[in-house]
Amino acid sequence: MRTESHIRGRIVSAAHSFDDGVVSIAGQRIAAVRGFDEWKAAHPDSPTPLPVGTVLPGLVDIHNHGGAGHRLDTTDPDEAVAAVEYHRSQGTTTVLASIVTAAPEDMVAQVETLRELAEAGVIGGIHAEGPFLSGVRCGAQDPRYLMKPDPVLARRLVEAADGQLRIMTLAPELPGFGTVARLLAEYGVTVSLGHSDADFATFLNALRPHGFAGSVTHLANGMPPLHHRESGPVAAALTAAARGRVTVELIGDGVHVDSGFGALVFASAPERVALITDAMQAAGMPDGSYHLGPQEVRVDGGVARVASGSIAGGTAHLLRCVAWAVRECGVPLTEAVRAATLTPARTAGLEEVGDLAAGYHADLIVVDADLRLRRVLHRGRWLS
Repeated sequence: MRTESHIRGRIVSAAHSFDDGVVSIAGQRIAAVRGFDEWKAAHPDSPTPLPVGTVLPGLVDIHNHGGAGHRLDTTDPDEAVAAVEYHRSQGTTTVLASIVTAAPEDMVAQVETLRELAEAGVIGGIHAEGPFLSGVRCGAQDPRYLMKPDPVLARRLVEAADGQLRIMTLAPELPGFGTVARLLAEYGVTVSLGHSDADFATFLNALRPHGFAGSVTHLANGMPPLHHRESGPVAAALTAAARGRVTVELIGDGVHVDSGFGALVFASAPERVALITDAMQAAGMPDGSYHLGPQEVRVDGGVARVASGSIAGGTAHLLRCVAWAVRECGVPLTEAVRAATLTPARTAGLEEVGDLAAGYHADLIVVDADLRLRRVLHRGRWLS
């Protein structure tokens, strides 16, 4: 007979919502999620667990470059593990390792290193942000290594990842976009549009159902501002998301977009928003000099910028983004939690994470009424 442990509290997830519920854990899996009265009826002789706070699924960050002084765009597995462990300690139990535009050989080598970590279950997979991006909207991407979409390099990256490349960001207006987008889709990679200077029609036509792209990388960042006479990528992305066709990433750190824009995005497509950190090496660290890809980054007041002045990733963890959505944008907790759990997991093609449901990995976090982290459970083991 298997041994179960039971965690009682307010349950908030896509699959279940209980003011007083119990998550039952068996080994590394969730055995059941029930209201307390139902649980008590099924376990009349068991000790009654005390409420621990609000129980959420372990958070899922599908756009993350590092943290705690460590990088995910690396060929050093120990470096990558340290970055993941930092974010896991902050409640993000599943991380996609994001690499940025660099020399092709460097990107392939990074993918090979990260593939092994994905196969070992340390990361949830890989996100390649570049190098097929717009030079006009490159942001913190190193312009020296940007190039037109190249199916040869795209295939090298896909093959180096061996099934672990989950998402790749491309600019749809570049020559060769369609060929590379089709190749990625054939391999099961989510095509994400970003770092783009495209007009409304070009961007929209590259999104589902007409195009191959199923997501949008950090909406509003790395693209022209929304304007009522030149609506551009932002309007195209919100249109497709509101119609239930694509997911839009939103950096919820309060720096990359303001709370009014965040409120607009959630109101437009509440189940199609993926909160992300876009965190880089400086997340959780003091101000100073760091790196993102080949470029040096200066962090001042918690805001990271490259020499050109462009914001260079984030310094927050994902639970802080959830709190920002709730407190600053007025988003209901259930919607904010979904945006940091199930929606990103599905966007990246990840199964058995991002929700509290029987059969899922036993990944969850406990927070207090102010969304401050109390404990982290990862694969059935308490980390804190």
